[in-house]
Amino acid sequence: MRTYICQTILAATALLAAPASAKVVDESEAGFTVAHTAQVAATPADVWKMLRMPQKWWSKEHSWTGDAANFWLDSQAGGCFCEKIPGSGDGLGSVQHARIIHARPNELLRLSGALGPLQSEAVTGTLTIQIKETPTGSALRFDYVVGGYMRFKVAQIAPAVDTVIGEQLAGLAAALGGALPPTRAEKAAEEAGAPDAETPPAKEEAAAESGLDAAVADLIEQDAKPKPDARL
Repeated sequence: MRTYICQTILAATALLAAPASAKVVDESEAGFTVAHTAQVAATPADVWKMLRMPQKWWSKEHSWTGDAANFWLDSQAGGCFCEKIPGSGDGLGSVQHARIIHARPNELLRLSGALGPLQSEAVTGTLTIQIKETPTGSALRFDYVVGGYMRFKVAQIAPAVDTVIGEQLAGLAAALGGALPPTRAEKAAEEAGAPDAETPPAKEEAAAESGLDAAVADLIEQDAKPKPDARL
């Protein structure tokens, strides 16, 4: 627990003197949203397999025990993203980082949980991990939405949480062989100052599962091979 709290507080302190990360896509007194994207040269099936093994990619620096080997994840609805806390003769403890509320293999994993020091606050955190096939592998997107009452100041904690979520996506990409460089289209959009992948989908789209495709569409080349939508 000490490791998790200290790392997050240190990140928040370091970021106070710097501009807020552009990845904090929305914030208010009620909460905030952070988002990160990446591309990897791995199939959606390989990404899904790795997602189910957080001990291989979730940072030990953001654990309660300081040992990533204690993580486990049950990737079915109601399942737990949890961590074992080895005891000292008094039995085995555990902590729930989040619980699974939506699992669609090779496409989407959504978890509900207030991560790290947010766990002690009256907030709800929803982490949505999206996967979409691309011509070169897979596009990934992490969105973490936090809302509710907390004793932290949003302007201070949001950049720290942004850093933590970005670190986890980087860890996932590294475990899958490393993130691919931005495409020419992405570089052109950035240079032109066009809205990028961090712009959240419209509210009406977010309410419908069909809106999920739009959330990562900017990561995919225009000539990507169309894929039939087999979702219900």
